[in-house]
Formats: sequence, C-alpha cells, structure tokens
Amino acid sequence: MTASSSPTHVALSDSPIVIVTGMSGAGRTTAANVLEDLGWLVVDNLPPQMLSGLADLRDQAIARNPEAALRKVAVVVDVRSRLWFKELAAAIDGMKANGEDPSLVFLDATDEALVRRFESVRRPHPLQGDGRLLDGIQQERTMLVELRSAADVVIDSSGLNVHQLSAKVSSLFSGDQAAQLRIAVMSFGFKYGLPMDADIVLDMRFLPNPHWIPDLRPLTGRDGRVSGFVMEQEGARKFLDEAQALLETMVGGYIREGRRYVTVAVGCTGGKHRSVAMAEALAERLDDELVDTFVVHRDLGRE
Repeated sequence: MTASSSPTHVALSDSPIVIVTGMSGAGRTTAANVLEDLGWLVVDNLPPQMLSGLADLRDQAIARNPEAALRKVAVVVDVRSRLWFKELAAAIDGMKANGEDPSLVFLDATDEALVRRFESVRRPHPLQGDGRLLDGIQQERTMLVELRSAADVVIDSSGLNVHQLSAKVSSLFSGDQAAQLRIAVMSFGFKYGLPMDADIVLDMRFLPNPHWIPDLRPLTGRDGRVSGFVMEQEGARKFLDEAQALLETMVGGYIREGRRYVTVAVGCTGGKHRSVAMAEALAERLDDELVDTFVVHRDLGRE
C-alpha cells in the first residue's frame, strides 16, 4: 500500500468518510462489499458533487439519533459518473475546506489483469466506446494518475482473487486500533511480477530453493519443515535480524511523517517457499504496540 496522509490523518477504520475509487475491474465492488459487511453505510456510484451533501445528511442523522450506525460512510466514485467524475478532486478539496477529512482508497491492477477480467465477464470498459478494450483502460489510467498519487492507500489487486482481496481490505479496516502504523507483509513470486503497491522489496532468491528438494516441493513456507529449512540456511537469520532492525528504524520516521500504511514485499522465484516463510517470520517480529502487521501471500497456490 502506498500512503501519503498528513500527520493528523485518522486511521481508515476511524475515518468518517472513505472514498473508494480506482481502475474499473480492479475490485472496487469487492472493497465496497467488505465495508458493508463491516457495518459501513456504502453508497455506490455517487456523483462527486454530492459528497458534501452526503456528509451533511450524515451529520443531521447523527444529531437526530446519536446512536445511529451512520458514523462510518463509504462512497464508491468512479468513471461511471462520466463527466462528473472530473470534479472528484475539487469535491475532496471542498470537503477538507469544510472540516471533513475523507480517506481515499485507490484500487489498481495491471493492464493485463484488467483485460483478462473484462474478457472473462464479456462486458465493455466504461470508456471503451468504439475503440479497443485496452484503449478504454489506458484512457482511464491517464484520468486517474493524480488521484492515485493523492490516495491514502493504493491496493494492487493484480494477483489477488476475490477472497484474498476481501481479506486484505478487511485487514486494512479492522485490526489493532491503538497501532500507529499498519504494515502489510506480502510474499510474492518474481516470475509473476513485482507488486505495484510495494513500498519496500526484499529478495529471498539468495537462499537455496526448497523447490529442488522432492520432499519439500509440494509444501509451502507455512509448513514447519519448509520454514525450518529456510531459516537454517546460511545468512537467513542474519537477513531476518537486519531486515527487522532496518524496518524498526523506519517505523519511527513513517509515523512522524504521517504514513499510516506500508507494504513490505518479500519475493522469491515462485512465491511459494522462501518468501512465504520469511514474510511470516518478519510480520511476527514487527508486530508490537505501535505496529499492526498482517500477511498477504499473493502468489501462493498459483503454480
């Protein structure tokens, strides 16, 4: 996750309004469903000009009934609103001028992943028109480049299925409320590409690969035999110690700079053995009263 929030920005789970946007086909609907299951009021495909009015309605409802479950509102805003969508940045600025502090969550995926998803459901891209599917995707990406840069969290769903994406979104909006920084430790396979939302990338390919050991090949880094093998290799524990020390040094700076969400990507060749074992071990070490960690295994089961 890429984060760029101010030092006073509240956690996602405490934000009174969350704006969900991003690329068509990247998982906005899945994210909205997760928020609804967590008790948020979710409004889909709202024209940006109505954001301030929605905030006013929320405040009025709370004033009439302080116990009403309307304190957390999520809004899905995207290119389906056509020309109105261009007003989203201005609408967010207007909300901030009125004392609101909306959180912006951006769903993204590679062009390849988006093409595959649109072709699987046999639906056109909202901006495709008479052109190719890829033309619509590229036009949308150009329109969203500044919003992506301004987002509090960027979620790359390229290698995630619906269940993995749901778990990732759920982890972002729940977890330890006292923590000042949330760290997603993601294992991945280099042969499937770098995660787009990685802030830090660690490479485990300097360690021997359990894939070449017949008894370990069908297992994963979650299995004790594999994790034990990985950690017994020369340099593995030293790497873990130094990675922990480096990240703990960075945590204080992230908190001072207002960063609330960071993704540490741990890679090996296929994302099955070494990266999984190291990601699990690193996440366990980093989790403390200031840091809330969760693990995502992007490519596990993909081979």
